[in-house]
Amino acid sequence: MMRTMKRTLAILAVLPLWAGASVMAGNPDRAGSAGATQLLINPWSRSAGWGMANSASLRGVESMYGNVAGLSRVNRTELMFSSTQWLSGSGVNINSIGVGQKLGSSGVLGISATTLSFGDIDVRTYDNPEGGRGTYRPSMSNIGLAYSKSFSTSIHGGILLRVISESIANVRTSGVCFDAGIQYVTGEKENLHFGIALKNVGPAMAFSGDGLSVQGLLINGSDQLSLEQRSQAFEVPSLLNIGLAYDWHISEMHRLSFAGTFISNSFTKDQGIIGVEYAFRKMLHLRGGFLYEDGITSDTERTTVLTGPSAGISVDLPFGAEKKSAFAVDYSYRSTNPFAGIHSVGVRISF
Repeated sequence: MMRTMKRTLAILAVLPLWAGASVMAGNPDRAGSAGATQLLINPWSRSAGWGMANSASLRGVESMYGNVAGLSRVNRTELMFSSTQWLSGSGVNINSIGVGQKLGSSGVLGISATTLSFGDIDVRTYDNPEGGRGTYRPSMSNIGLAYSKSFSTSIHGGILLRVISESIANVRTSGVCFDAGIQYVTGEKENLHFGIALKNVGPAMAFSGDGLSVQGLLINGSDQLSLEQRSQAFEVPSLLNIGLAYDWHISEMHRLSFAGTFISNSFTKDQGIIGVEYAFRKMLHLRGGFLYEDGITSDTERTTVLTGPSAGISVDLPFGAEKKSAFAVDYSYRSTNPFAGIHSVGVRISF
């Protein structure tokens, strides 16, 4: 019975990956109609190194982006920080911090915060196209609160509430969305991983503020009229990702992991990601990945700044009496066109 169940789960997990790789349809006609696109940016350098191909085997704090079920794999306490030069040369920086804390024997509570900084931008108008009338500073941020639980050694689940905030000049908006995810681990060495996550599900958002108000004088009069415009509401970019990963334990010192994720997007093209990671003594990790969507290899048909390849490295240094704590440094690079790629550096402490 158990063998039949595992075989069925394996088939169900692989079929969407195969179908997604062959069809890759998505909803390109709705591209540009969603807002809060900050939710589509992976801020964590470790998983970004192989393009989030490892959504099925994600664990720890960074799971709060890819599949919140992996948060349940935090042993005691984990703290993570990551800084990203988004589209290097554009002046956009992303900073993220997150913490996960074990509660009881099987539950983990996590909280994360991500901010996007765009720097100061000159105010330019029709009459002053060169600026000189001051500056403004757009901002985007989101805060996530998550709870994940291990229902057994094989089944893990989690849910996350995310609060979104965005502002530009004198207009702003805020909203909420939810994530939910499940991971299933099987195999003699717990080396076969399946995962599914539903992300960014929430009500529509709309901008408001003084920046949408216009003042003027009535014709042939001295009375002043204020007109407050309404912003069109927009939806958040919901998506579904399905992942599969396999760990090949070559020996006690060497491990090779293969992973793939299919992303079904509601407001753009579907995507498929494949990746591989090599680990030496659980201390040195080298990884790489490739993201594919329809037209990504063509300069004329590509609709994303990403060109596909990604790579990363991590160094984990265990410490403590029983070497159960660790300090890790992560780096990742994602290729883009235009700009000089995306560079991320992260630090992780588990104790």
